[in-house]
Amino acid sequence: MMYPLAYAGSLLCLALWFLHRTNNTKRTFFQTGFFTALGVFILSVFLLDASFEQRLGVLFRDLSVLSLFGIFFQILSYKKTWQFTGGLIAIGAFGFYYWLGMLPVTQPDEYYSPSLNAEGELLVELAEGAGPEKLDGIANLYDLAINQAFQPQSADITELDDYYIVDVPQSHMGDLEQIIRELQNIKEVDWVEPNETMLIDPIKAKRSGTDLQKKYGINDPGLEYLWGFDAMKMDKLYSYLTARQIQPQKKALLAILDTGVDAKHEDIKDNYRSIDPSYDDDPKGHGTHCAGIAAAVTNNNVGIASMASGQQYYEVTSIKVLNAGGMGTQQTIISGMILAADSGADVISLSLGGLSNQVKERAYQKAVEYAQAKGAIVVAAAGNANQNAKRYVPAGVKGVLTVSAVDQSLSKASFSNAVSEVEMAVAAPGVQIYSTFPGDAYQTFNGTSMATPYVAGLAALLKSMDPSLETKDIYEILNVTGVSTKNSKETGRLIQPYAAVRQLVERNPL
Repeated sequence: MMYPLAYAGSLLCLALWFLHRTNNTKRTFFQTGFFTALGVFILSVFLLDASFEQRLGVLFRDLSVLSLFGIFFQILSYKKTWQFTGGLIAIGAFGFYYWLGMLPVTQPDEYYSPSLNAEGELLVELAEGAGPEKLDGIANLYDLAINQAFQPQSADITELDDYYIVDVPQSHMGDLEQIIRELQNIKEVDWVEPNETMLIDPIKAKRSGTDLQKKYGINDPGLEYLWGFDAMKMDKLYSYLTARQIQPQKKALLAILDTGVDAKHEDIKDNYRSIDPSYDDDPKGHGTHCAGIAAAVTNNNVGIASMASGQQYYEVTSIKVLNAGGMGTQQTIISGMILAADSGADVISLSLGGLSNQVKERAYQKAVEYAQAKGAIVVAAAGNANQNAKRYVPAGVKGVLTVSAVDQSLSKASFSNAVSEVEMAVAAPGVQIYSTFPGDAYQTFNGTSMATPYVAGLAALLKSMDPSLETKDIYEILNVTGVSTKNSKETGRLIQPYAAVRQLVERNPL
């Protein structure tokens, strides 16, 4: 918070400096305050978790805006009758600037890049019953390649089968805006939207040591590094499941949509179910880390532990929607959501996302609705840009259970997007999270990517006990039984697995 506070202090002192320009004592006082706050501000910029070029960009941008404020304050100093109104305008302008993009630049585990996929720049939805031949005219004019984008099994309950991917050749990229306008003018075209890309890049962190072995009664050696288990009172969950001998109504399936999962990992393999061998490795490591958080085998004297004390509750599977470099597109992610739903997933975990240029997320919305119609809960990371999660996808899509990250003090993690404007959101630990990594290894990362599989695992546990639960039901349980954080409005309530399971069991005895 030093960065925005120091900047606000500079603005305030600058305004008062001009206001009291004829009073030597006050002018000197506020002049000194301005340069002090300015120095702190400049220091805070160079302490941001960003590249040197990004820091210089932030500094140039903010100092330019500061200069404009200075000119405005100077004018006000000569127009006393304007000062009250001008002050309100200045406060409003600063608030808007802060919200618009002043927030600190970070290097998140999701590096948001709303650029277009070079192998298919546009997604086009045709009216029901219309075929791709309706696009032949424009395709011939601009040498477009047009193919069906999605192939849901249950095409009768969705319009996703009416979507086509349009590849614009490099020779016509200069005509992109014209192509979009001409597509929108075709009577049979219902919708055109960009096929945006995103790239994940995990944030490595130092391992956090705790003292959990003394009270948990399980033998996973990595438990001592799972500080989040204390925050979520996991000891009570284990004790409750064991004491009540709760039997699930089904073995739920949790799908990790990511860079893949190391299916042979020592602490995942016994909880893993393969739906396609090509998804059972992980060249990046991000998906394997998330899979361990959600579904590591508990009490096996290896690695870490997860939400369930036994293997009867749920298992995990993998669908690759990101390539070996961690890059994916709107099309690959939505295709993965469709495949997960068609494969019987009860929970779809999306530790990914991106800032979107789209006004309306129509394709994502239809994918969420399709998954829900097939009985799946969609859980997604809020994002790691310390901004408004509503502006990010799929976190801001209606019907998604969005997850923010908290640190050891139960404050919003400095990088976590705020979820105050998101329909359904909860919080989970997302700082210094120790989990599985390819090759029977273990690593520690930060991110809402890490918080998301905690929530996905708990959702799978609840779904195993009551398969009829829908997203709104899960959210209501987690929200009512969760505990406040130090920034609950921005984070949502911190999940409490024991309380959530107990409420479900007592409401509907198993």
